[in-house]
Amino acid sequence: MCGIVGYIGKNLSRRVVMEGLSRLEYRGYDSAGFACLNPLDNRFLYAKSAGRLPNLIRQLDQHPIDGHLGIGHTRWSTHGIASSENAHPHFDCQKTISVVHNGIIENHHELRNKLKNEGHIFHSQTDTEVVAHLLESLLVTHCTLKAALLDLLKNIDGAYALVLVLQEYPDQIIVVRKRSPLCIGIGENEMFISSDPLAFAGKTKTVFFMPDESFALVKQDAIEAYDFVGKTIALQTQELALDWDNQEKKGHEHYMLKEIYEQKNAIYSTVSFLRSISNRIGDHIGLSREQIKNLDKLTLIGCGTSWHAARIAQFFFEHICLIPTRVSLASEFRYMSFFAERNSAHIFISQSGETADTLESLRLVNTMDLPTIALTNVPSSTLVREADGFLLTQAGQEIAVASTKAFSTQMVALYWLAHRLAFEKGIVSSAQLETAEEDMLVAAEVLENCIENYKREIVQSLGKYYAQFKKAIFLGRHISYPFALEAALKLKEISYIFAQCYPAGELKHGPLALVDNQTPVFIFSHQDPIIYQKLLSNAQEIKAREGHLVVFAWEGQHELIQIANQAFIIPHVKPLLGPLAMTGLMQMFVYQIAKELGCPIDKPRNLAKSVTVE
Repeated sequence: MCGIVGYIGKNLSRRVVMEGLSRLEYRGYDSAGFACLNPLDNRFLYAKSAGRLPNLIRQLDQHPIDGHLGIGHTRWSTHGIASSENAHPHFDCQKTISVVHNGIIENHHELRNKLKNEGHIFHSQTDTEVVAHLLESLLVTHCTLKAALLDLLKNIDGAYALVLVLQEYPDQIIVVRKRSPLCIGIGENEMFISSDPLAFAGKTKTVFFMPDESFALVKQDAIEAYDFVGKTIALQTQELALDWDNQEKKGHEHYMLKEIYEQKNAIYSTVSFLRSISNRIGDHIGLSREQIKNLDKLTLIGCGTSWHAARIAQFFFEHICLIPTRVSLASEFRYMSFFAERNSAHIFISQSGETADTLESLRLVNTMDLPTIALTNVPSSTLVREADGFLLTQAGQEIAVASTKAFSTQMVALYWLAHRLAFEKGIVSSAQLETAEEDMLVAAEVLENCIENYKREIVQSLGKYYAQFKKAIFLGRHISYPFALEAALKLKEISYIFAQCYPAGELKHGPLALVDNQTPVFIFSHQDPIIYQKLLSNAQEIKAREGHLVVFAWEGQHELIQIANQAFIIPHVKPLLGPLAMTGLMQMFVYQIAKELGCPIDKPRNLAKSVTVE
């Protein structure tokens, strides 16, 4: 959600900034802009456009501008509609200060009114523009740039990453971070600035991640960093092995389709990685052997798809290592009563490791001095840096907004962690742990085989047929209920078909009123015979009311298969791995529906890959 890219150095900036922004497109945005300092007179040149990045690039091709210092931004609207006026960068009254911004300035309304009363004229509806005008005002009353910046930071509230360029200081870029990611790539007589190091992968491996509540003055060959009270911060750089090798779809029409097919290999890579760290698990997750043995309460926290993975994993931890487990939405967690419990740990799940609500929940728990563990796909993420310990999935870069392989590898990592904790507690043997690892590989094979078994039917007829429906109901029980939640989310995200999910046992308590022959009901079955019989009863209730039934059933569940209008039959795996085995087929089916409808599958409207605002 929103992308920032900046460059200062020996080369011209436009190509670097546009390439960086294109790499961050997957995060989601609805407008874009670029500004640079004219090398001849240090005045600002800029271009802004609503819509996708190619609109901006065409504008820049028709009216070229460039300079050795440039900043760019892809905006996801929060304050004000998606328009060229609201696109970043924004400027002060005299257009001598330019700013791009991720996050939210929470007191922007108050500041805007104050600045308007002082005579400032605003040209956008954004919260961002107040930063440029406020700094313009403060520069008049302060003798130094640093003093004006410190006063600026005292006056703005919220979570933000700011990159500012001042015409008066043409040899530097100002970067500010408060609870929103920002980093600096250090090259040879050049600096790269971005909200995600992926933007400059392949150009430098040396990265300075801005600490929280810090700002820096960045020149092409030097960085001066300070905290929010003006104290100098030592530069602690990291060497990152960053590559940009996923920009191609490799023959697939969409990134989502490519990533659906990459799941088996991603699962294999994740299992291999987890095996390699098994004997050092305590070092990775930040818990001693004694802490693991005494662990008697877990809380899993995430948003969206990661929350669904957490809800599935609740069954792993409670069934395999016998630890009572609570699952919370990150956006709700911070506003509920908190009870600090001894011998507990909190696991925070995020594909990007930059999800704002999840990070704020982590920071809350960190203040309680309780163990925190990050589960993410990005080793350089803020979540990893701020948690006590971490586990990394090995999904590789995921470009499509709708998560596929990140979801499946999250389930794998959590299933493995449940077994590893159970091993440390003496509940399972080393042989059982190894069997669990093999079971995950089997489930990955089933995942891929199910796609292949039904691909032709889905592409040739089923996608087109189910694309005609305007709404759908999803049902599951036990561990298949949170998986049904994820399936409903996928359909909503990429096809824009309204989908509602319920626990199947709640059908008679209201949702049954929605059943008719124009509303397909998707049921995700379970391998447990008792739970299966309950689901079968639900299916029969739907058929008795002329409902249209789509079932994901297991081999041998003949009664359910026979009454379905459409049945997908899946080979048996270990019961707790049922969601993993069904994942690819579900995603493929939903993908084809969206394709038939002509939807922008990789970049659904209004959505962002990495949600960096609350």
